[in-house]
Amino acid sequence: MSGSLKKRCAGLFLVFIIFLISFSTPFRHFASFPDELRLFAGQSKSLKLAIPAGAEVTVENPEIVAVNGQIGKSIHVPLDRPLTVHSAHAGETTMKLKLFGKIPLKTLKVNVVPDLRVIPGGQTIGVKIKSDGILVVGHHLVQTAPEEKVSPGQKADIRLGDLIVAMNGKKVQSASDVSEFVQHAGKANKPLDIELMRGKQRIRVSVSPALDMNEGIYRLGVYIRDSAAGVGTLTFYSPDHGVYGALGHIVTDADTRTPITPRSGEVVQSSVSSISKSQSGDPGEKRAHFFKEHIVMGNIRKNTEFGIFGDMHRQPGHGAVNEAIPVAFAEEVKEGPAEILTVLEGQKVERFAIEIVHAAKQSGPATKGLVIRITDPRLLAKTGGIVQGMSGSPIIQDGKLVGAVTHVFVNDPTSGYGCYIEWMLQDAGILLKPTGSHLEAG
Repeated sequence: MSGSLKKRCAGLFLVFIIFLISFSTPFRHFASFPDELRLFAGQSKSLKLAIPAGAEVTVENPEIVAVNGQIGKSIHVPLDRPLTVHSAHAGETTMKLKLFGKIPLKTLKVNVVPDLRVIPGGQTIGVKIKSDGILVVGHHLVQTAPEEKVSPGQKADIRLGDLIVAMNGKKVQSASDVSEFVQHAGKANKPLDIELMRGKQRIRVSVSPALDMNEGIYRLGVYIRDSAAGVGTLTFYSPDHGVYGALGHIVTDADTRTPITPRSGEVVQSSVSSISKSQSGDPGEKRAHFFKEHIVMGNIRKNTEFGIFGDMHRQPGHGAVNEAIPVAFAEEVKEGPAEILTVLEGQKVERFAIEIVHAAKQSGPATKGLVIRITDPRLLAKTGGIVQGMSGSPIIQDGKLVGAVTHVFVNDPTSGYGCYIEWMLQDAGILLKPTGSHLEAG
C-alpha cells in the first residue's frame, strides 16, 4: 500500500472516529453543559455529563450552593450519574470540575437570586392612561376667510406623533391647557413658542393661532389627544412587592401608533360581554366594559415594550390561581404543553391548554421569545384562537409562570407570540437584570 493511500485511510479513520464521538452520549451532554447557571434560592438543577469516571468539584463559596447534597469546598462526584446543584443562599459563586481530580473539565458560574413567586392573573382589566404631554394625532384646516383655509400647525411642521410638552416655556398636561394658551396667544396677536418631542428629539416651533371665522375662536389646526383607554389582561400580581404587570406589549396611540409615555393612569375592573371570533386575516376581539370604575385597583407608572406596570392597591379577584407560584428564567422554558389563563365571559378566569411550539434563546430582553399554538377545543370554538384583548394572558408550564401572550398571527389566529415572564419582571422592578450574558442570542 502506497504512503499516500495509507495517509488517506488514516485520515478517513480519524474522521470516522470523530464522527462517532460527536454522536456519543457523553459528548452531547458535555456540549450542552452550561457555562453559567441561574437559580432562585431553594431551587435545584440536575446536570448530566454521562462520563464513566470520577471528578472533583471545587466550590468557591460553598455556603451558596450544595453539590449532590454535600456542602464543602472540594467534593468528589461520579460523572456517570446526574450532578445535582442545590441553591441555599443568594449570591454568586464558581464551580470547577476536574476529571480524576487533576484534568480541568468545566468551569461553571452560578448566580443565585432571592426566591420570587407571584400570583398569575388572567383577569380582564380596564386601562386608563394619561400621556406625559399632548399627542398630535391629525391636522385640520381652519376657515379664516370665505375663500381661505389654513392649518397653522401643519404649516409650522408640527407632525403626527409629535408630543407637545410645553408652550411659552410652561408645561402642558391636558388638552384644556393647550386651548387656554392658544386663545391667549391669539387674542394678544402673538405667536406661540411650542416645545415638541419627536421621538427622542426635542424641537421648538413658533405658531401663530388662526381665528376660526365660523366659531370665533383661535385654533392651531391640529387634532390632539391627552389620554387613552382600553382593555387588556393582567399577567401577574406580586403581593410581596405590591406591583403588577399586564398586557405583554406597549400601549400606543390608536391613530398614530406612537408609544404613550404615561404621566398617570389607572387600572380598573373590566367584564367581558362578548367575543368576536378570529378568522384568517381578521383578528377577533374581546368586547368588554369597565366595571365599578370608581374602584381603582392600581396605578400606571411605566409603559414599556413588555406592557404596563405599576402599584396595585387591591388584590384582583376572580382568579383561577389565588396563591403565589414560582416563576421561570427564560432558559428554563421548553417546547411542549402549557396553559394560559384568560377570561371568556364576565370576570371568571379559566385555564386553557396550549402548546409552546418554539422557545427562542435570548441574551437579553426581546419580544416574540415564544411561539404558541392554542390547542384547547373549547377556547378554539369560542374565540377561533387568540383575539385582541387576550394580550397579557399568563402562560404557565410545569407549575411555573413562564410568559405572557402578546400577539396573534393574522393569517393563523390559532397561533401567536408570547414574551418571557423574566423580561416583564425586570420592567416591574422585582427581578434584577443579569450582569452578564447567559444565553445565546436568538
